[in-house]
Amino acid sequence: MSTAASVRRARDYFATGVTRPLAFRRRQLEQLAAALEQHEARLLTALQSDLGKSPFQALSSEFGPVRAEIRQALRQLSRWSAPSRRRTPWLVAPAQAWVQPEPFGVALILGPWNYPLQLLLAPLVSAIAAGNTIILKPSEFASRTAEVLTAMVADTFPAEYITIINGGAEVARALLQEKFDKIFFTGSAAVGRLVMAAAARHLTPVTLELGGKCPAIVSAGAQVELAARRIAWGKFLAAGQTCVAPDHVYVHRSLRESFLRALKNSLLEFFGPDPRRSPDYGRIVNERHFDRLINYLGGGKVFHGGEHHRKELYLAPTILTEVAPDSAVLQEEIFGPVLPVFEFAEISEVVARLQAAPVPLALYLFTRDRELERKLIAQVRSGGVCVNDVISQMTGTNLPFGGLGESGFGTAHGRAGFDAFSHPRSILRRATWLDLPFRYPPARVSVAALKRALKFLLRD
Repeated sequence: MSTAASVRRARDYFATGVTRPLAFRRRQLEQLAAALEQHEARLLTALQSDLGKSPFQALSSEFGPVRAEIRQALRQLSRWSAPSRRRTPWLVAPAQAWVQPEPFGVALILGPWNYPLQLLLAPLVSAIAAGNTIILKPSEFASRTAEVLTAMVADTFPAEYITIINGGAEVARALLQEKFDKIFFTGSAAVGRLVMAAAARHLTPVTLELGGKCPAIVSAGAQVELAARRIAWGKFLAAGQTCVAPDHVYVHRSLRESFLRALKNSLLEFFGPDPRRSPDYGRIVNERHFDRLINYLGGGKVFHGGEHHRKELYLAPTILTEVAPDSAVLQEEIFGPVLPVFEFAEISEVVARLQAAPVPLALYLFTRDRELERKLIAQVRSGGVCVNDVISQMTGTNLPFGGLGESGFGTAHGRAGFDAFSHPRSILRRATWLDLPFRYPPARVSVAALKRALKFLLRD
């Protein structure tokens, strides 16, 4: 079936109104949870094949967040979808007003390859909860996972309600030619611009979850061992292929040597002397990204790691120091297991650099100084902030997750995800038994009297 026919079929199904009742939405969420359970073994195998993800990593970073989204949506759906009463001005009294969340209609979700299950299905949970029909486009770079997800969705949902369309860039382009009522995209800023341009033709609202060079700052007086362990975990999770992974680290000059030593020790503790043999260390998604990452190694001095095997798409966890200011690793989002470490003497140097750079998806700060924390949050913009840890700001379902500027816009997770796929429709109902002539022509009061009256009549 063509992309145009798939969109028409989804639109016709939405028009029947069957997706609107909360009972229907709950039933679909429950079916999705059951389908994940049923297909878990096949999906774990596919994730291992596509990205080298161990079952532990896949369950914690792929399945866990989706299941949390489903549980939260089932618990909160009645509250999220309930009308919200609003006061009305005296000018329209007596009247009632409320805001009613309503589904947009047909939603397109474009998923990435780095977390091919979580970042496709978590938005799907939100779209289902909001009452939409949905077309999913998984990344072709995680082809085995996409294959299993396609079978799972086909076994679970009617094709007119939720369907997966597979293919490469040409399929994505064909989909973006169609008119959708909402587009949710996760991926690079370069592709995000293309998605936004395509959406503009139809004035389609878009949520863009992009990336950016997320900085980590280790200030003077920080707990060095803790900072190194947490940064090492977040950076090298999924072989560095995480949009909110620390991209690079600024460490205070007084802590540089101890931090580098602690970072190296953490990597040895996590993955052993040969990470290639570790079941907990992933692989690069394809040869194109592997070659890109290998080129970064020449941008500085390899303090630790650097070993690589192209046939296995393996690149060891690598720490770079003495990075040249004009090197590609400093200019481009790394999105891989290469961590540049810079030292600084004054925090103002770091602030100036970050203020001049594109807004990152996350800012990580390790400090015990609350005043420094307050100043940096005020002075450095980012999609989100995490103090004394990394990535934790996007776990759970209660904190909205999203970027700013180059790192995207719009938010997801929990209530924010439901809102992303909902239109807040304003509704006002007036009584018919009172119809004062004040607002009708001809004018019955002077301009001066009107100004005084409006202060009262437009107050709610």
